[in-house]
Amino acid sequence: MEVEHLEILDFLRSHQPFRDLPEEVLAGVASRVEISYFKAGTPILEFGQEIDALHVVRSGAVEIFRRNGELYNRLSEGGIFGEFGLLRNRRVRFPATALEDSLIYLIPEPVFSELFEQFELFADFVEIEDRTRLRQAVSRREDANELMTAKVLTLVQRDPVVIGVQATAQQACQKMSEESVSSLLIVNDTAENRENTSPMAGIITDRDIRNRLVTPGLDYSTPVAQIMSTELVTVEHNQLVFEAMLLMLRHNVHHLPVLKNHRPIGVVAISDIIRYESQNSLFVVSSIFRQNDVEGLQSLRADVRSCFLRMVNEDANSRMIGSAMAVIGRSFKQRLLELAEEQLGPPPVPYCFLALGSMARDEQTIVTDQDNALILDNHFDPQQHDEYFQKLAAFVSDGLAACGYTYCTGGIMATNRQWRQPLHAWEACFRDWIDKPTPQFLLNSSIFFDLEGVWGKTQWADQLNDLIAHRARRSSRFLACMARNALGRTPPLGFFKDFVMEQDGKHSNSINIKRRGTAPLTDLIRVHSLAIGSQARNSFERLSDIIDAGILPSGRGPDLRDALEFIAMVRIRHQALSLQEAEEPDNSVVPEQLSDFERKNLKDAFQILSNAQKFLKFRYQPGRVN
Repeated sequence: MEVEHLEILDFLRSHQPFRDLPEEVLAGVASRVEISYFKAGTPILEFGQEIDALHVVRSGAVEIFRRNGELYNRLSEGGIFGEFGLLRNRRVRFPATALEDSLIYLIPEPVFSELFEQFELFADFVEIEDRTRLRQAVSRREDANELMTAKVLTLVQRDPVVIGVQATAQQACQKMSEESVSSLLIVNDTAENRENTSPMAGIITDRDIRNRLVTPGLDYSTPVAQIMSTELVTVEHNQLVFEAMLLMLRHNVHHLPVLKNHRPIGVVAISDIIRYESQNSLFVVSSIFRQNDVEGLQSLRADVRSCFLRMVNEDANSRMIGSAMAVIGRSFKQRLLELAEEQLGPPPVPYCFLALGSMARDEQTIVTDQDNALILDNHFDPQQHDEYFQKLAAFVSDGLAACGYTYCTGGIMATNRQWRQPLHAWEACFRDWIDKPTPQFLLNSSIFFDLEGVWGKTQWADQLNDLIAHRARRSSRFLACMARNALGRTPPLGFFKDFVMEQDGKHSNSINIKRRGTAPLTDLIRVHSLAIGSQARNSFERLSDIIDAGILPSGRGPDLRDALEFIAMVRIRHQALSLQEAEEPDNSVVPEQLSDFERKNLKDAFQILSNAQKFLKFRYQPGRVN
């Protein structure tokens, strides 16, 4: 072995996670290590760039940052970084800069992956560092100002449309029309310029044609070189969208060529930035309330999906995504109710329109059906008034279906006469469901005990939530029955902690991540929440109340929170990937299509769920004071 490799081997022997590797394995790693030197202040890794090696600090010091620029960690000799990018999608997650002149060992990705797969201690160290593996996996970004964090590359939709510098203005206009673009890059296509580092000679836009060709009355055969803009303002592919917008404002231009390695890979227009901002959830909500008919609302389906996809791609956590999608869903309901009242006239008696399930909990994804109901004034007379509310419910339900919220197959909709009730009838129902927990009443409770008023007399919804919170906690029998019901859906782990998958139907060899993951977690959290009288609806908020109440064994509450976040994000990312591939999203995840990192952490999360279900069964038994 060469002297240099022996020095690397001695270094690795003295630092984790290499110290415990077999000697022959360690020697093989040392022989594959590459060495890089970085001067103080030099970027080592930039957010979003491809990464192909684990980085080990041989000497010097390195600062690791969050993507918003906040300092995350400082590493000295023996510190490792870049592991999270290698484990996720081979893109840098945490940028790194040399604080001092630094020597860095680079362990190639194939070597890293082999060590990760074969040696448990190595994998645990890499994933756990100074926190639990799952906790690190679900670390959350709270900064949601996407303009300040998104890269220009996310706006590039196609290769640049170009034409040679020898072309005429007419040829340029024809090409712009054929390609449906508002700008054209002019390239040096002469023999002497083909090897030029930058092939761009200029750019021509609709504005150039208007101001420099049509207004002066030049002939269409005018060379494009005479009317193009030659003082190009460009932007790098890894700059921020915010920086691109500032460049446009500063130089009064509407088009920016996007460069990578000094060559154009696309053009970003001011309309792209406006369109990008239109995918913001607040923009979508404001658009909903500007629509004057169901057809207008239906036209926003693509915007809703784009909003969902954008949040996923920019690492929003499940709570942010679930809340935004629920706000959008409630906004559709509210606008549809406004339109219904415009069409049907004012209601004969006051009412409250309810959202149920994931929309009420602020946990909605892009795959959802509609669960809703109506609370009617106690003076409601079916003979006089029900025809109006039947039509109102049908208008809203049909409108929601047109907007992408499918009809509930179980009939949990206000179109069902059973779920259009006066307030006193709802109160009687809820008391019966708690006091006489039959199988059907328990099923109803698991659906209707997550409720929120979205229109009308919303204080009635608050009254029902008060009734639930005060009555359920006093009934050990009801809680025991709800707990038993919550155990009906178990996590998909076999005896040896392998995944147990669906074996028939079109989703064979997959896991329904909602039915076997998020739903049973939501169910057991609801039981604990009812037991302590919490009035929170969101599962994360309920967990906070549960942790504060001290009813779980030490550490179990944070574990449940991390498990819920991780499973929810696997589900959300699966749906986002389907949208990106122009497929209809669903809840069926194929484990083989997940990364090793995701599979390992998913098993951890399912094990936490399994343990939580065992505790639930132990804690809630008939007659026991909870």
